[in-house]
Parts: sequence; C-alpha cells; structure tokens
Amino acid sequence: MDMTSTRLALGVGALAAATMGFAIQRGATCTVAAVDEIVSKRSAKRLWAMLEAALWVAVGLGLAQRLQWLGALPQGYTFTLWTLAGAVLLGFGAWVNKACVFGAIARLGSGEWAYAATPLGYYLGSLSVNAVFSATAPLGQPSDRFMHLAASSTLLPLLVLMVWRFYKLFWRKGLADIAPALGTARSALWSPHGATVIIGFMFVATILLVGTWAYTDVLTQLAHGMSQLVHVGALMAVALLAGAMVGGYTAGRMRWHSVSAVAVGRCLAGGILMAWGSLLIPGSNDGLILIGMPLLWPYAWLAFLTMCLTVALAQLAQARWERGAGA
Repeated sequence: MDMTSTRLALGVGALAAATMGFAIQRGATCTVAAVDEIVSKRSAKRLWAMLEAALWVAVGLGLAQRLQWLGALPQGYTFTLWTLAGAVLLGFGAWVNKACVFGAIARLGSGEWAYAATPLGYYLGSLSVNAVFSATAPLGQPSDRFMHLAASSTLLPLLVLMVWRFYKLFWRKGLADIAPALGTARSALWSPHGATVIIGFMFVATILLVGTWAYTDVLTQLAHGMSQLVHVGALMAVALLAGAMVGGYTAGRMRWHSVSAVAVGRCLAGGILMAWGSLLIPGSNDGLILIGMPLLWPYAWLAFLTMCLTVALAQLAQARWERGAGA
C-alpha cells in the first residue's frame, strides 16, 4: 500500500472511529448501565443491543473473510482461573468507576471531566499489573470457530437477518414516509439500539482499514513501551473521543460538571482495577464485546458474563446497604 492509500485509509478509519464516538452518546454501550437496567427496571434492552452489535460485527468480519478483505485474525485465549479473577476485577472496577471503558468515553464527552482520570488510572494499572499479580500468560487459541462460521452456509441466513434488522431499525421507521424522512431517519438512526448497531459496523470498518485496535490497548502499549503502530491506535482513540464530544454537544449533554477529589479518586481507582482485570482476562469490555465475542472465543463470553454478574452483585449490595442506612 502506497503512502497516499495509507493516509486515505487512516483518514477514513479515523472518521469511522469518530462516528463510533458520536454514536456512543446515543447507544447502549455501557455495561454498567446495561446491568443497572436489568437490576432496577427488569429490562434487558441495552444488553440485547450490545449482544446484537457483537453479532453484526461477527457477520461483517465473516463476510470480509469470505471476500478475502480481512488480514490475520487476532488469537483468543484459554479460560483459566486468572480469566475469572480478571473478569471480577473488571466488573468491580467498572462499578467503582460508575461506567465501563466505553461509558467513561461517553461521560468524558459530556463534560464530566473527572472521567479523564479513568484512562490515566488504566495506564497506571497497566504499569503496575506485573508487580501486583504473578499471573502466567494464558495459552493462545486460534479462531477456528469463527473461521468455520465464515466458511459455512450459516453466513447467508445471518446476512439476510442483518438486512431485515436494518430495514426494521432504520428504513421502516426512518424512510417509509418521504415527507418527514430527514427528521425521522435521524431519530431512528440515533436511537439507543440503532446507534449501538452503528457502533458495531463502524468498528468493522476500522478493522478493515487500520487493523484491530481498542483505546485501552493503546494505553497498555504506551505503559509497556510498545511503540510499533501505537500512533495508529492513538489516532483512533483521539478520533473516538472527539466524536464523543461532538455527540455530547449535539445531544445537549455537554455541560460543565464540577470536579471533586472524590470523583477523581473514584475514576482513578476504577481505571486501575479495570486495567488489572483486562490484562488478566486478557481483554477489556470493549475488546470482549467487539472482538472476542464476535470471534466466538469461549473465554470472552465467559469473562463478559462474569463481569456482568459482578456489576449486578455490587449494585444489589449497594442498594441493600443504602436501604439499611436510610432505615
């Protein structure tokens, strides 16, 4: 690939990452919020939207694999007790932070400046993980299950289902009536469910254009002195945050939030805990949802389930303590 093509790919990839950030402000991407919806409202709409996004990422990657557009797939890992411990730490850290790594970007994009401490904490956690834990690296596993999906006849029905879901989410709601098409389409496109689906497809686009990335991976690479291609991930991370800030402003959420020492300390601690958990798994919740789960890695599904259960137990314990304190 020549220099012009590389720059074009980076530019389009950054635009896709910015679109992801914009959609984060409207989507149902925060695992903490999704679990809270289940616990407090007995509704799983946010969680279903996240799982559907993972499904469409799998379909998009499967199609790219069939068309030979996809390079080497990242490897998965075996599920060990360290994976379980990491998932618990990731969930507990997200609860302490009051947002997962995706949710922290949305909060920061809405002017909650205390959440700038979350990526700083993640960086510090990446620096200190080896000093705190003596976990052995898990064995790598190839993406055999996903390769089977990409090569099987299962892909065609999933593509048909994807087209139907897009019609239901966007076309039928947004463009069936030509007169109010613009306003209605915008409303349908940026509904929480629709925005989460858009996040999945924009993530596939960035993988095809610049390769696998996650902003948490950039922080880990910086902490461990891995300079190779870190500039690409950094560009994607900056574009993601910029998109979230534009999304926060256009959604009317961007406002000045006072920064307290307690909030900064909470976000810093949450970031450290999430980094420890992510590196023990390995994989943060954005990587689990958008990479591990679409590639059908069992450890990613088990880790995400454990993370959700941890957040739920923490929320239930907090609610019970608050009721006891108020009695």
